[in-house]
This record gives sequence, C-alpha cells and structure tokens, in this order.
Amino acid sequence: MASDDPDTTRREFGEAVNMTAGELEQWLATEESRSVGQKDGDGESTGHASGRRIVELLRTKKGDLDDDDLAHMRKVHGYVARHLAQRPSQEDVETSRWRYSLMNWGHDPLKEG
Repeated sequence: MASDDPDTTRREFGEAVNMTAGELEQWLATEESRSVGQKDGDGESTGHASGRRIVELLRTKKGDLDDDDLAHMRKVHGYVARHLAQRPSQEDVETSRWRYSLMNWGHDPLKEG
C-alpha cells in the first residue's frame, strides 16, 4: 500500500516518473498524447490532465509541496505501477497506446534499462 510519509511519496514518485518536465511538456503537446486515455466532458483525458500536473510537481520545490500535491504523487506512483504490470505481449511497444498512456503519466517504458 502507498505510504503517507512525504519522503517515501517523493521517492516513489521519482521512481515512477522517469521523464523530465521538459520531455513531458513536449510529449503532452503531441497528437499521440491527446489520442489516448479516458476523456471527461472537456475532451481532455485524465492522464493528459495528470501529465500537466506532473510537470508542475516536477518544477515545485520539495518544501513547497502540499498535501494535495503529495496525494497526486501517490496517485501517479500507483497508476504507473499498475499500468506497467499490464505490459502488452507484443514486442514493439514503441507506438502502442499502452506506452502513450504511461507517457502521459510521466513514465516512458522505453527508458528502462
């Protein structure tokens, strides 16, 4: 289960998010980024909105993070962990919706060792 300890939350968020704020911002501007995920009434997917929030979090100083920020960081860690476990069996994931969705949440599975 996710920890409420701020240090643990920041560490787990840092492990889950392997894209920089700049990389994520560039990704969110693409058509591929907007093409995946569950959409609400405003047409933006949950993951895309989360990606914008992640960019803000990456640019926020540790001491300026509030409880809402930490809660979103826990949500990101949980999503990435669950989604990674659902890796498709196809060999080429580079252009998969699975990868695109993860990237909206700040994690590019192709960056893993």
